[in-house]
Amino acid sequence: MNDDSPDGASGRSLMDRLVHAMGGGPRDRDEILEILREAQGRELFDADTLSMVEGVFEVVEMRVRDIMIPRGQMVVVEREATLAELLPLVIDSGHSRFPVIDEDRDNVAGVLLAKDLLKLSAEAEEGAPFRVADVMREATFTPETKRLNVLLKEFRSNRVHMAIVLDEYGGTAGLVTIEDVLEEIVGEIDDEHDIEEEGIDIRAHGDGRYSVRALTPIEEFNEALGTAFGTEEFDTIGGLVMQHVGHMPKTGESAEIDGCQFRVLAADSRRLHLLQVVPPPSSPDG
Repeated sequence: MNDDSPDGASGRSLMDRLVHAMGGGPRDRDEILEILREAQGRELFDADTLSMVEGVFEVVEMRVRDIMIPRGQMVVVEREATLAELLPLVIDSGHSRFPVIDEDRDNVAGVLLAKDLLKLSAEAEEGAPFRVADVMREATFTPETKRLNVLLKEFRSNRVHMAIVLDEYGGTAGLVTIEDVLEEIVGEIDDEHDIEEEGIDIRAHGDGRYSVRALTPIEEFNEALGTAFGTEEFDTIGGLVMQHVGHMPKTGESAEIDGCQFRVLAADSRRLHLLQVVPPPSSPDG
């Protein structure tokens, strides 16, 4: 039989050929992955390709809440903000899309695109009235329990890049972007400061310094470091720091809050990852 025919090797799918090469069909997801890993070991394709395929399988099992940017770390703009208030925030954050809020983060009125703001800026310089509401776009909402593969399909079909994540009570839990979903497939660049061990939010270095995940709950932070930060507005220590500095902090940026010294060890354009903390001298751990 000619291999160029539909029934030949070249007419079969990659999976068919892999199954044939390995001597039998997979019975479940784990066996599929094992076949793919063995094929990669035989150098039928490279390690990066295997990593992406594994990422696809993981995305099917994950939900929006697993990767969303928490509400405390969302960079938002207020509907009634002036141009002078908006421009520094947009420039410092480096984002292309911003939730527009009325009064608080549970009232998302729309989404502002940075490219739309450029047009507004030009018109404002010519004396036209400036209103965010004139150019903000309709926001997309999604429940935190939605599977990532379903969300990715909706992003593609609706041609949107960002969704506001809602909790079970209809409040804002955070936001998620199409880039966040794709990173679960293609992978992220690990930072040298990352705390790799699962479940470790705070690590003491023995010299008065601590490495703290930005997503560490404020109550846990207070208990470990002897501080007394409030939890009324923000749940995580990263959200507290971002609110204090007034923008998305960059790696290396420092801040002092109630005598507690914070330094950003790892951050990207959308979220904080890791902080270095020196508690105040009055703290039992300081």
